[in-house]
Amino acid sequence: MTDQKKEKLMTKIENHLRLITRQLLKFDTVEEVLNYLIEAFQSRLNCDFIGVILRQNDQLIPKVWNGALQSLKQSFPIPVTICSPILFQKSLTYKDEVVNENESCEFMNLLKSVPLETWFTVPIQDERENYGFCVIGYLNYTPLYEMDKVFNEFGKDVAVAMQLAEQKELERKKIKGIEFVVKNLKVDESLDELIGKIVEQAGISTNAAFAGIYLYNEEKNYFIFHPPSYGELVKQEKIITYKNYVLKDFFEYLEKPGGKEMTVPLTLDLKTLGVLHVEKKNMAGVFTKADLDILTVLAEHVATILKNVYLYQQEKEQMKRLQSLLEYEQLLVKQTIEEEDFDSITKISGQIFQKQVLLFDRYFHIITASKKSLLSKIELIDKKGNASNLTFNHNGGTKYTLCVDGKAKEFLIWRIIGGRNLLGYLAIEYDQEELDPFYLLAVDLVRNIYSVQFIKKKLVIDAVAQVKDNFIEKLLVEKNMDMNSIIQYMNIFKWNLYKPHRVAVLYIRTTETRTDKTNIFEQQSKKFQIFNDLKEKITQLDSQIIFAKKSEEFVLIVPVEKEQQAAKKYWYRLLNQMEQWLNVRGDNCVLKLGIGGTTESIYDYYNCYQQALQTLNVIMHQDNSESVKFFDELGSYTLLHLIKDTEEAKFFMNTYLEKLKSYSESNQVDLFHTLRVFLEQNGSIKHTADKLYIHRSTLLYRLEKIKEIIGMDIHNAEIRFNLLLTYKLYDLQHYKQKGQ
Repeated sequence: MTDQKKEKLMTKIENHLRLITRQLLKFDTVEEVLNYLIEAFQSRLNCDFIGVILRQNDQLIPKVWNGALQSLKQSFPIPVTICSPILFQKSLTYKDEVVNENESCEFMNLLKSVPLETWFTVPIQDERENYGFCVIGYLNYTPLYEMDKVFNEFGKDVAVAMQLAEQKELERKKIKGIEFVVKNLKVDESLDELIGKIVEQAGISTNAAFAGIYLYNEEKNYFIFHPPSYGELVKQEKIITYKNYVLKDFFEYLEKPGGKEMTVPLTLDLKTLGVLHVEKKNMAGVFTKADLDILTVLAEHVATILKNVYLYQQEKEQMKRLQSLLEYEQLLVKQTIEEEDFDSITKISGQIFQKQVLLFDRYFHIITASKKSLLSKIELIDKKGNASNLTFNHNGGTKYTLCVDGKAKEFLIWRIIGGRNLLGYLAIEYDQEELDPFYLLAVDLVRNIYSVQFIKKKLVIDAVAQVKDNFIEKLLVEKNMDMNSIIQYMNIFKWNLYKPHRVAVLYIRTTETRTDKTNIFEQQSKKFQIFNDLKEKITQLDSQIIFAKKSEEFVLIVPVEKEQQAAKKYWYRLLNQMEQWLNVRGDNCVLKLGIGGTTESIYDYYNCYQQALQTLNVIMHQDNSESVKFFDELGSYTLLHLIKDTEEAKFFMNTYLEKLKSYSESNQVDLFHTLRVFLEQNGSIKHTADKLYIHRSTLLYRLEKIKEIIGMDIHNAEIRFNLLLTYKLYDLQHYKQKGQ
C-alpha cells in the first residue's frame, strides 16, 4: 500500500475514533459505553475479537468480550501483580516485548499461546485513574500502522466517558436511593419493617449476599444485630466495644471499598446510632467505590429516618404505657371505692410492675402480697422488722433484702405518706433494671392509691370507733338504758350481748418522767394514739372483741367462750400481745387490766364495768407488780364494793382520811401514804421504816404528827383495822391520783 493510501486510511480511522468518542459521551452507563466501543471497533476495524479488560482491585477481569477466542476469556481473572505495568501505560502490539527481559507478563504470554497473528492493546486511563485496557486481535496477519499515539489519546477519551457514565450511574442510584427512602420508609411503620426495607435495598443495590444493621447500645457499650436481614448473617450478633472505642477496630472495611465486606456508619449529630453492614460471597467479586457511595446515600437518610422512627416509636410506646397506666389508675380507684382491704390493690400493682409487690404497715409488718401463695413464705432478714434505719434516696426508694420462700431477694422500698404521717411501706421486687420515668410515675400512682386506702380505712375505723364509743356509753349506764339503740348497735356489729361476756378496763401509762403541763398534754395525746393503734390491732386479731373508750377509760368486752376455761391465761396472753405490739412501735408503756365479773343479762354490763374499774383501782394502789387481776380475787374488797357508795362509807373516809390527805397535799409530806404502809405492816416500826426507806426517828416523828392530825391512837389494833378498812374503800374509788 502506498504512503498516500496508508495516510488516508489512518485519517479515516482517526476520524472514526473521534466520532466514537463523541458518541461515548452520550451514554449513561459503563455497560453502554463498552458495548458501543466494541461494536464501533468491529464495524470499522473488522477484527476477529475484541475485549475490554478492567482492573478491579488486584485482578484483571474481562468486562466485555466479543468474537473469537472464548477459551482465552476462561483464563481470567489474572492477578495484576503478574502482568506488566506497561499494559496500563501505553498501547502494545504483538511485536512488542517487555522492557525488562527478566520481567514476564502473564497476559501477553496468554496472547502468544493462542493462534492469533495480530493484536494490539489500548490503555483506558486518564490523569487520575487507570481502568484497564482494550485488546483487539486478528486470527490472520493484518498490517498495523503507527497509530499508537492516536489510540493512547482515544483510551483517555474512553476513560473520561467511563468516568462520566459512572458518575451518571451513581447519581441515578443516589436519586433512586432517595426515591426509595421517600416512597418506602414511613415514620409510622415499625422499626423491624423499616430495617427490612433498608437492608433489602442495600443488598440489591450492591449485589451483596448479606446486608444488615447493627444498632449501638451506648449504655452497655455494644453493637447488636437488629433483624431482619437481607441474606444470612455470618458475623456475630453482638459486638462488644469499650468506652471511647474506634469503630474501625470492629469493622475492618469501614467506608473502604475493595473487600468482601463493607460498613458505613449511621450517624446523626455526630452521634453513632449504628452501622449498615454488607458482605459478598467468595466468588462474587468485591465492593467498589460506587457501592460505598450507594451505601453512604442510604446511610445518610436512614440515620435520620431511624432516629425519627425511634422517637416516634418511643412516643407511641410512651402514649401506650400512659394509657395503660391511666386504665390501671381507674381500676385502682375503683378498688378503693369497692374494697376495704389492700389485697385487690396489691394484686393489680403486681400486674403493673410484673413483679412481686408487698405492702407493710408503718411498723414494717407485712399486710399483703401480690402473690398470696408466698405471703406466709416471706421473712424479714432483720428479725426486728424495724424500718427506721432505712435511708431513702431522692426518688423515695431504697434497697432492702427479704427472704422469699427461702431465697434472699432484693426489693425497693418506698414510704407511703398521708399528709405528714407515715402510713406504711411499699416493696417492689428489684432486678437491677434502670428505673425509667414511667416506672417512677407508676410507683407514685400506686403509693397515692395506697395512701388513700390507708386514710379511708382509718376514717372507717374512726367512724366505727365513734359508734362503738356511743354504744359503750349507752350500754354501761346504771339506769334508764336505751334498749332500742343498744339492739340496733348489736345488729350493726353482729354482737350478741345476750351471751355471757367479761368486762375489763385497760390502764395505759407512758414512761415519761417530766410532769409539766405541756408534757401531760403530750402524754394524753400519745396515750390516745396508742389506744388507736391497739384498737386497730385488736380488731384485726379478733373482730368479736369490743374495744372502746368511755370517758377516760379504755374498756374491753370479750365473750366468755374466748377464755376456754382458762380465764387468767387468756387475759395474760392478751395483755402480753398488746405489750409486744407497743414494743415493736418503740413505745415503752405500762399496761394493767382490771377485770370484772361475767354478765348474766344485758343489764349486768354496768355492774361488771364498775367491778373492773374498782379492780383496777385496787391494782394501782397495791405495791406488787401484778398487772392482771379479777374482781373475784379481791377478797375483802369484794364485800367493800357493796358499801363503797353508801353515805356511811363516805362519812367513814372523810372522818379518818380527809384531814390527813389535805395536810399531805399542802405540806409536801406524804403522811397519807406513810399511814397506809404502817397499817399494811401491822403497826411494825422496823418494817414500815424499811418499806419507806426512811430512818426510824423520821418515821416516829411522822407517826406522832399523824396522831395529832387525825386525833386517834394509831397503835391501837382496833383503830388500825378501821383505818385500813377506810383505805380499802378509798382504793375502790380513787386510782387516778396515783395512776396519772
